[in-house]
Amino acid sequence: MQGEAYDFIVTGAGSAGCAVAGRLSEDGRFRVLLLEAGPKDSYPWIHIPLGYHKTFNNPRVNWMFDSEPEPELNNRIMYQPRGKVLGGTSSINGMVYMRGNAADYDEWRQRGCEGWDYDSVLPYFKRAEDQERGPDEFHGVGGPLKVSDHRWQPTLAKAMHEAALQAGIPDNPDFNGRTQEGVGYYQTTINRARRWSSARAYLREAKTRKNLTIATSAHATRVLIENGRAVGVEYRTPDGLKTARANREVIVSGGVYGSPQLLMLSGVGPAEHLRKHGIAVIKDMPGVGSNLHDHFNTYVAYKCAQPVTMNDLINSFPRRILAGMQYALGRTGPLASMGLYVGALVRSDKRLERPDLQINMFAWAIKERNRHGVVPQPFSAFGLSPVHLRPDGRGTVRLKSADPLAAPEIRFNFLKSSNDWNAMIQGLRICRDIGKQAALKPFVVEEILPGAGVTDEPGLRAHIRANGVSNLHPVGTCRMGRAVEDVVDPQLRVHGIAALRVADASIMPSIVAGNTNAPSIMIGEKCADMVRQAAQ
Repeated sequence: MQGEAYDFIVTGAGSAGCAVAGRLSEDGRFRVLLLEAGPKDSYPWIHIPLGYHKTFNNPRVNWMFDSEPEPELNNRIMYQPRGKVLGGTSSINGMVYMRGNAADYDEWRQRGCEGWDYDSVLPYFKRAEDQERGPDEFHGVGGPLKVSDHRWQPTLAKAMHEAALQAGIPDNPDFNGRTQEGVGYYQTTINRARRWSSARAYLREAKTRKNLTIATSAHATRVLIENGRAVGVEYRTPDGLKTARANREVIVSGGVYGSPQLLMLSGVGPAEHLRKHGIAVIKDMPGVGSNLHDHFNTYVAYKCAQPVTMNDLINSFPRRILAGMQYALGRTGPLASMGLYVGALVRSDKRLERPDLQINMFAWAIKERNRHGVVPQPFSAFGLSPVHLRPDGRGTVRLKSADPLAAPEIRFNFLKSSNDWNAMIQGLRICRDIGKQAALKPFVVEEILPGAGVTDEPGLRAHIRANGVSNLHPVGTCRMGRAVEDVVDPQLRVHGIAALRVADASIMPSIVAGNTNAPSIMIGEKCADMVRQAAQ
C-alpha cells in the first residue's frame, strides 16, 4: 500500500476527534494524522457566540443533512446541521455545557460497558475542563476546554428563572454537580465572549507539534482493511485520492452519521445492505447504523410586551448596530451569548426516578427552522421548549449509494411509543405552567403557539406533529457493548476488526439526559487514554 505512514490516523476533527488527536500527539513517540473533510475554522461567525445562526445552514462549514420524512410528524423532513469544519459540530452548536445524569453512565455499565459508569468517566470530564468557577468534587481546572457562566444576561432570563421557581421547580446552581434536577443558568463552552470549540481546546497548541499532521479538505472515503486488520485510510482531497498507512490503529470519529457511513463504505456493516450497493463485505455487522436516537423537542411561544428578546435585535437594524458595537468594544451584549440562558431538568411523571424532560427557555421565538435557515417571528417573542431526554424511538443510518460524497439516509422514527407522546404533552403543560407565573406577566402579551385555545390532548398532539423537531443530539449508531448487535466493545474496538476503533457520540448505548458535546469530548479523552495504554 502506497502513502505516508503514521502510528495513528483519526478520521474526523469533531468534538471527540480533536480530543483523540490532541491527546495522542502529546506523546512525541507517536506520529498522528487527523483528517477533516471541512476547512479550517477561520469563518468569523464561528467564533462569535450568537453567530451560530450564521452557520446553521451554511455549506461552507455544515454538512446540511436531511432525514427521510417522519411518519408521526406529518411526513416532515428533519433538517440535520452537522459541522463540516475543524471542531465539527462543536464549531457550530449552541455551546451549552451539559454532561447528562450520572445514572445515564451507570446504566451503560449495567449493560456490560465496563469502565463507563459515572465514577469512571468523571475523571475524564474533569481532565478536559477548565472550569471558570474553580475546582471541586465534580469540576476540574487547567484542562483545554473552557467552561464559563454567561457574561451577559437579559432581564427576561432572570424572569424566566424566577417563574420556574414560582412554578415549584427547585433551584439548581450546577446541572453538572451533585444533582441534575431543578432550574438554573446554563454554563457554556465560551471563553471571553468567544466560542471555545474542541478544535480551539485541543488543536490550538497541538497544531505546532511536529508529530501531528492536520489535513483539512480531506474526506475519508474508506478504511483500508487487510486480513481482518485496519491498515490505513483512503481519503479524497482537492488534489485527488490519497492513502495513508496506520502502523498502529485507525480511530473513526466521523460522528453519528459519518462513522457508520465510513464503516459501511469500508465493508463493515449489514451484509445485505452492503451488497445492494456493490460493496464487498469484509465483516457482516448488522448493528452498524442501527440504534439511531435523539432528543426531541417542541415549544410554547409567547408574544413579548417588552423589546428585550433576540427577535427585537434581529428585526431592528439600529439594535443590530448597537449589539455589534457592544461586542466589538467590550465583548458584551447579545452577541456574547447564544440566546439560551436558563433551563430546567424535570420529571414528566413524579413516579420517575430522575428527570426525563429538559425545559429550554429561549430569549427568542422562531417561525420556522429548516435547511434554508432559522426564520424568527417578526415581532418581540420568546419561547419555552420541552425536550424529551429519554426517547423510545430508534432509527437507522444507511447508505444512499456507494459514493462516499453522498449524504447518508437518516430515519429517526420519532414518537413511536405512548411514553414519547405522554412526555411531550406533559412537557408542554409544564412550560405553560411556567409561562403563567407572576414573574413573566410583565413580559407576556399572549401565547402564540400552540395558542391559548389549544388545551385538549388532540390539539396538543396536532401542535407536536406540526412543530416538533429533532433536538440535534443524535447518538448511538455504532453502539458500545458486548451483544451481537453492538459495534464496539468497551475499549471502543470494532468487534472482529483489529486496530480499528470508533470514538464519538455514535458509540453511546443510550442517549444521555442533556446536551451531547461535553460527553462526546469525554469519549475522545477516554479513547485516547485507552489507545495510549494499549500502545505501551
